[in-house]
Amino acid sequence: MTTLMEMPEVTSCTVDGCSYNHDHDCHAGAVTIAGVPGDASCATFIPLSTKGGLDKVVAHVGACQRTECVHNEDLECGAQAIRVGAGPQDPSHADCLTFDAR
Repeated sequence: MTTLMEMPEVTSCTVDGCSYNHDHDCHAGAVTIAGVPGDASCATFIPLSTKGGLDKVVAHVGACQRTECVHNEDLECGAQAIRVGAGPQDPSHADCLTFDAR
């Protein structure tokens, strides 16, 4: 099992419509990357006007469900860090921009 300090950080989030996004920093304690083939979405994305999350936090990747990603190691992210931003299919949706298919 990976400890919190070993989990990759979410270094940026450019999805302004997410409740956890505060000035391009993710304030969720941890995010889950999910989706379908060709779309590694941030399953923690919540499109509400109410801001959520912790006041002072460095978000980490808690789980990755994208088994075809080169960074996926036993359903955990092995990347050094990830970036979250608008998805190519739906710019209002949050995707893992670090996703890299095998």
